[in-house]
Amino acid sequence: MSRLDKALAPNEGKCQSMIDLSFIASLAEEHIERAIREGEFDHLKGKGRPLKLDDDSMTPSDCRMAYKILKNSGHLPPELQTEKEIRNIEQMLSECRDEKLKYRQIKKLNLLVANLNMRRRRPVLMEERERYYERVVDKVKVRGE
Repeated sequence: MSRLDKALAPNEGKCQSMIDLSFIASLAEEHIERAIREGEFDHLKGKGRPLKLDDDSMTPSDCRMAYKILKNSGHLPPELQTEKEIRNIEQMLSECRDEKLKYRQIKKLNLLVANLNMRRRRPVLMEERERYYERVVDKVKVRGE
């Protein structure tokens, strides 16, 4: 009986999926060991240098694969896209002289920040945005004053 037949044969008291996984893991390990012995990994790009691993520890586990696919295709996850939009509005506000446009952009900025904080399930970070908001308010003229 081959190893494959043994792995696929019903086993008493063992979960079939665990047997399948352990068989696949051992089979993969054998292929890797054979490739090392035969020198198949000797000429790989980056050999001897540390791997550049992405730190995705802050990404929810259920979103990691989707975010990796987005990143590899040149797209940003929704949170990063929103952050980029926030930075663009902040830059635009620093150069804007039109009072009405500035007011609309401040409203949009506040909405984006609130949306971002809700998505991240964190409390609203008032301190950083509040300092910026105060500087903008100081520069904006309000009618009737």
